[in-house]
Amino acid sequence: MSPTAFFQQLVNGLTLGGMYALVALGYTMVYGIIQLINFAHGEVFMVGAFLGLLALSFAAQLGLEGVAFTLCLAFLVSMVLTSLVGMAIEHVAYRPLRQSPRITLLLSAVGMSIFLQNLVMLIRSRDLQPFPRIITGGVNIQGVILDYIQILIAVASLVLMLALDLFVNRTRLGQAMRAIAQDMEAAQMMGIDISHVIRLTFMVGSGLAAAGGIMSGLYYGGIKFDMGFIVGIKAFSAAVLGGIGSIRGAMLGGFVLGLCETLLVAFLSAAGVTEAFAYKDVIAFAILILVLILKPSGLMGERIVEKV
Repeated sequence: MSPTAFFQQLVNGLTLGGMYALVALGYTMVYGIIQLINFAHGEVFMVGAFLGLLALSFAAQLGLEGVAFTLCLAFLVSMVLTSLVGMAIEHVAYRPLRQSPRITLLLSAVGMSIFLQNLVMLIRSRDLQPFPRIITGGVNIQGVILDYIQILIAVASLVLMLALDLFVNRTRLGQAMRAIAQDMEAAQMMGIDISHVIRLTFMVGSGLAAAGGIMSGLYYGGIKFDMGFIVGIKAFSAAVLGGIGSIRGAMLGGFVLGLCETLLVAFLSAAGVTEAFAYKDVIAFAILILVLILKPSGLMGERIVEKV
């Protein structure tokens, strides 16, 4: 593989990793608070993409102009509405079962995932929905092409992740999240409203997933009702890779997974492997298995030793 091709795949991997990281943050935040893997989170990503498409279509019907304004409107509308969807999911599917066995919560999450997927399919269509590519063009740097969409995804992802990191580490609500993640009973005794913080966690994670959904639509040019399944599993893999429960670990895991996926597929293609692109999902899950075997706590997760 030539240096130009390597750097091109590096750019592609960082773009893909930014989307994975945004979705992975929702998984790791919910797990850190209530020790639950929210398997409906991939469908939240999908709902955010469809709401972004709806906002862009509505803006076009109103004759609104300006790429920056239209995109900001789509992100704002989708993230706000998807946050409300996340709050509704927590209220309906998880809060009534909070004291139930973990398997019950798991089944509820899977049921909510199937419900959202089929609801969108019935409302919209089974077919691929074209996503307007309102950003075109790019820059060529020594043979490495940077699409403006890739630049947008990279910048927006980093800004959102930085904002989340500052929110969690510099605000009182973020301090409450960290307190609950460390010891829920002690946090409740200190007067922290557990239900309010859990609801807020679902909302923040859902809003970030919505941003990732719009980025996916812009990048690939289309969205579908079942798009959240494979992305959700890969984002979960990224969260485990970085260390489930660690926000910065989820960010790192997303970028590492995106880079590994694109670079390894490129190396396979250069080695003459036919249909190397078909191996990208295999690569993602092989990485997950290796991490679980070699370092179950993840790249940035803390190894917890049980005292007896």
